[in-house]
Amino acid sequence: MDLGPGLLYTPPRGIPFLTPVVRHPMSARDLLKAQKSLAARWLGLTVALGLGGGVLIILQAWLLAHVIDAVVFAGAGLTAVAPWLWPLLGIFLLRAGISWAGEQTAFRAAGAVKLALRDRVVRHMQALGPAWLAGQRSGALSEDLTRGIDGLQDYYARFLPAMSLTMLIPLAILLVVMPLDWLSGLVMLFTAPLIPFFMILIGQSVESVNQRQWKQLARMGAHFLDVIQGLTTLKLFNASRREAAVIARISDDYRHSTMQVLRLAFLTSAVLEFFSTLGIAIVAVFIGFRLYHLDLPVPDMLTPPQVSFFAGFFVLLLAPEFYLPLRSLGTHYHGRMEAIAAAERLAAILDTPLPERPSAPAPLPPDARFAVQFEDVHFRYEAGREALAGVSLRIAPRERIALVGPSGAGKTTLASLLLGFVRPTRGRILVDGQDLNHLDLDDWRRRLAWVPQSPRLFAGSIRDNIRLGQPDADDAAVRAAAERAFAAEFIEALPNGYDTEVGERGAGLSGGQIQRIALARAFLRDARLVVLDEATASLDPASEAAVQRAVDALAVGRSMLVIAHRLATVRDADRILVIDGGRVVEQGDHATLTARDGPYRRMVRLLEAAA
Repeated sequence: MDLGPGLLYTPPRGIPFLTPVVRHPMSARDLLKAQKSLAARWLGLTVALGLGGGVLIILQAWLLAHVIDAVVFAGAGLTAVAPWLWPLLGIFLLRAGISWAGEQTAFRAAGAVKLALRDRVVRHMQALGPAWLAGQRSGALSEDLTRGIDGLQDYYARFLPAMSLTMLIPLAILLVVMPLDWLSGLVMLFTAPLIPFFMILIGQSVESVNQRQWKQLARMGAHFLDVIQGLTTLKLFNASRREAAVIARISDDYRHSTMQVLRLAFLTSAVLEFFSTLGIAIVAVFIGFRLYHLDLPVPDMLTPPQVSFFAGFFVLLLAPEFYLPLRSLGTHYHGRMEAIAAAERLAAILDTPLPERPSAPAPLPPDARFAVQFEDVHFRYEAGREALAGVSLRIAPRERIALVGPSGAGKTTLASLLLGFVRPTRGRILVDGQDLNHLDLDDWRRRLAWVPQSPRLFAGSIRDNIRLGQPDADDAAVRAAAERAFAAEFIEALPNGYDTEVGERGAGLSGGQIQRIALARAFLRDARLVVLDEATASLDPASEAAVQRAVDALAVGRSMLVIAHRLATVRDADRILVIDGGRVVEQGDHATLTARDGPYRRMVRLLEAAA
């Protein structure tokens, strides 16, 4: 099964998993070429319109040369040339319309690619899961999905059409010029390759500079977003001025690199203009010599034919149009360089292998009991760093389990394994006797509810944020879920109630309110197994009490795995598991563990002393 450039999944015999076989790393050029098919129809239309505009330019030059020749040498008046002027005016209007239509089709071509590629990258990032995202800088990813993909605009809208028109329009002009004046045609033919030659020669240095500049931009964007997100912490530690100085230095470095790119861009434009101007000047000199009946400095065997004013003026009008597509290609070549630099990071993301999935995933039956068993589960994030070292535990149906232990003990890792975000390095997780690795993860996750330590609310109404737990839920179900999560009281007190708009990350709401909205999602989902990660962390006592009541209500009739540091969260648990160093070192209920002289009892004493 082909999952896109860079990865081929083939099922080995006897193993129900698809093993990733790496063909070759996807390059930026491979990625750009792969997207051309998405815009093929619009690009073809853009080139056709451009070629039509080129034909109109030839016709316009012919009419204009005919009118000037008639007025200057035949003494024709306005009445005599009027039949030629009206078509000329029509050509002007038609060229304007074709130019507008070409811009629209080019924009649609680039838009189709950007829309499809952004969707593909986002879906790939989602498939990689939170474990991969946790190791990435959110600012860099935001830069890739916004400016990075927008950087492909000029490549598809400008450079690719220019590539085709650079071959078609000059060829059409040469076919017209050669029969009239083969000497001017030869001048055009031999000077034209100089423009793309020097464009590529200079473009090679521009490419490396452009890629370095893009990396600087990604680092600057990532650092700036990280600073914005941690602005409160910086203020608390009086470090905001220092970070402002760092941002100023990074911005200044980016300014220097931008100016370096601009210098090379202006150099390219100057070289291209020089050679196109030189070619036009040579054509003009050769035509001028022959119009004055002067001998040209060429061998006798190459003596060119004499030309009339009409033919010479017609060829001279077409000479700038002959070089214009070549100059335009040089201008848009920088769009290609920018696109390659932007596509490198996108290719790196898409080239990241997806987690292995079963070849024939098995869904859980509708009446699944959700008995979960960890059997000697090991997990390491990297060599020499084992997060879990042989964890064995069981979560019975409708049992409330609390995980406690010091930071870094492996509690969140255990929850991530249960949610399917990562896979065990060794051992297995069974759900009703079936290996979790063999189950359909999408079906498994639809049966779960997860309330993380810092729930994510999105810009939109409170109603829509609660409805994330069940997108097709009606208003009555949303209100019922909010009431059960003890969130209805503060929601209905807001000016617009459930239609109140909140900002990104729940801007405008307190931490306790955000947590209760997240719990309302879990109620609305009505899952059989709920995973709570530090649900009452960083809350004031009143908010903690409200959230705790909601958690107690949510636990009724469900299996629940609670990661907690506070006593109020674990006292009522059916079983408490104490994790330390990636192992379960103690388990039992609150009364049993406090009566025993062990890690849990020492932890309780420390918490009570701190209170």
